[in-house]
Amino acid sequence: MKTELDSLATALYVKTDDLLKASPHLAPWRPAMGIAVQLTDAELVTLAMMQAMLGFTSEAKWLRYAHSHLRHLFPYLPKQPGYNKRLRKAAELLRRVTRLLATDTSVWSDDVWIVDSTPVECGRSRETVKRSDLAGWAEYGYCASHSRFFWGLRLHLVCTLQGLPIAFALTGAKVDERESLLDLLAAEPGLTTARPGQTLIGDKNYFGRDFEHQLAEQDLRLLRPARKGEPERPGALLFKPLRQVIESVNETFKGQLNLEQHRGRTPGGVIARVMQRILALTAAIWHNDHTGQPALRSLTAYDH
Repeated sequence: MKTELDSLATALYVKTDDLLKASPHLAPWRPAMGIAVQLTDAELVTLAMMQAMLGFTSEAKWLRYAHSHLRHLFPYLPKQPGYNKRLRKAAELLRRVTRLLATDTSVWSDDVWIVDSTPVECGRSRETVKRSDLAGWAEYGYCASHSRFFWGLRLHLVCTLQGLPIAFALTGAKVDERESLLDLLAAEPGLTTARPGQTLIGDKNYFGRDFEHQLAEQDLRLLRPARKGEPERPGALLFKPLRQVIESVNETFKGQLNLEQHRGRTPGGVIARVMQRILALTAAIWHNDHTGQPALRSLTAYDH
């Protein structure tokens, strides 16, 4: 009998395979002449999603597990160096598949979004910081929710109340959350023009007259808690329960998808590993949506 994860993997493989047949240019480039790949791009996407879903942060351990338990799904499995190289090259494909799945859900058109950022730690020791290929992008920042400093990046995420990722970006740890949000919206203007009157819920860091004016110009209504010295703002009674949604999404990324144990050592490696986790969350919500399950059901249902 197939497990739920097998069912999800099969559905994702078919969806990705159909996408690549219709739009072969989305596949990572490879020379016309050479050794034919034995693991297809659709299988690679599926394998990457399953690694994140099952919580394997080590690619070597993951491939050993896959050899022992997943040969019914993947007749051929590459060795760790080949898998790592292909995964890094497939980051854009992972992003495309993630968006395809998101738009194929009933919650994509929800008229309320929540925005937040969460730390993506990339190193702790001073020696790691000095030698890392991430230096210049990763930087020191402060996480107020955990009252700690960290060295790394921030994942900026816009999602629905059901936890479906709408837009996201990785930036240095010190980048202003407001600037990142405006950049995200500017990069995809169709997201807002197709949703007049969209409501956006953020925390106290999303403040400022000019910032709110720029959102209003895009017909976005911002709801946030009042800062010290400000009068009470509209929607105050809703903030606490609705903020728990984004906290739940962040906890899913960190607790179940091991976001801060990504093990990326280069910009390309970090991007691919973060994309794996966003794909896994989106795929689970997409599959639950199509099978009539609650959208934000715990990912542990797939961990077997």
